[in-house]
Amino acid sequence: MQSDSSSAVRDDEKIDIAKLSGYFAEHVPELQGELEVEQFHGGHANLTYALKVGEREFVLRRPPLGPVAPRSHDMRREHKGLAALAPLYPYSPRPIHLCEDESVIGAVFFLMERSRGYVIRNAWPESLGEDPDLRRRISESLVDGLADLHRVDARRPELASLGKPEGFVERQVSGWLGRWEKAKTRDIPAMEELAAWLLARIPESTAISVLHNDYKLDNAMFAMDDPGRLVAVFDWDMVTVGDPLVDLGTLLGYWPQAGDSTSRGTGQSISQLPGFLNRQEISDRYAERTGFDLTHIAFYEAFALFKTAVVIEQIYVRWVRGQTQDDRFEKMGLLVPILAQAAQEVAARA
Repeated sequence: MQSDSSSAVRDDEKIDIAKLSGYFAEHVPELQGELEVEQFHGGHANLTYALKVGEREFVLRRPPLGPVAPRSHDMRREHKGLAALAPLYPYSPRPIHLCEDESVIGAVFFLMERSRGYVIRNAWPESLGEDPDLRRRISESLVDGLADLHRVDARRPELASLGKPEGFVERQVSGWLGRWEKAKTRDIPAMEELAAWLLARIPESTAISVLHNDYKLDNAMFAMDDPGRLVAVFDWDMVTVGDPLVDLGTLLGYWPQAGDSTSRGTGQSISQLPGFLNRQEISDRYAERTGFDLTHIAFYEAFALFKTAVVIEQIYVRWVRGQTQDDRFEKMGLLVPILAQAAQEVAARA
């Protein structure tokens, strides 16, 4: 699958091209001329569009339609984070313009450069052939990209302003428990049990880093001429500063492997294919590259699965309430108890 493929905009997610063109004419010199708009359809939350004027191409990012959870889908934060990271971290796209005037397309949005490459989602690209060695290189490159992010100096003023590391994990756990209570459409005992387990076992953070906060395989892009080489990382709307193991836990939570007794329901079962690193190998490579102590990594992995369950419930409840017509969301509610069970298994092993 070539990651940068875009197509027609979904009917309920169309943009007023005339109004957008008028805004660009006044505020964005790089986008003067006839505007073509298509949409990237891979994500499930923020809406991402491909913009073209002549031979120049850009990407537009905006929050999903309808009400969104507080402090989520934050385009201002994403733009600010990318602006701070662009000179320091080679895999962050270069931001171009932030529009805070919601009258233009109905929400705050920003523009960034367009990258080209492969994004590997829920199917292995046929064009890459059956190549376990390539899969290993892809997963190694992904882990190294995360480790490199966590070695960026988070004390730099432009990065330090992105978050408050003191008490970060405790606030995260409490915050996500609150989001669950607001989003849930039914009672799931496993989620309540997990909430209690997490609150009782919050570890003390031993490092402070810049966090992507949703680091996973399908938020990464790999080079067209060398698919084992990472070239970009996307979806920075939750970028912050805090405990780096939250990011590693997220990656592990999104990473099914051969032998799992419970599906993780995250759409990335391809990580079970021969060649991809398993979760222990990911942790070992990360620890070797960063020197961080992973004694409590099971907590972070269980927390990641809990968070993913909450995010899916937040998406599902939008469909339940009629706030989106995207039929992909109808069956998402079935994934939440599956993820809760997977998290309980991680907790039991801890």
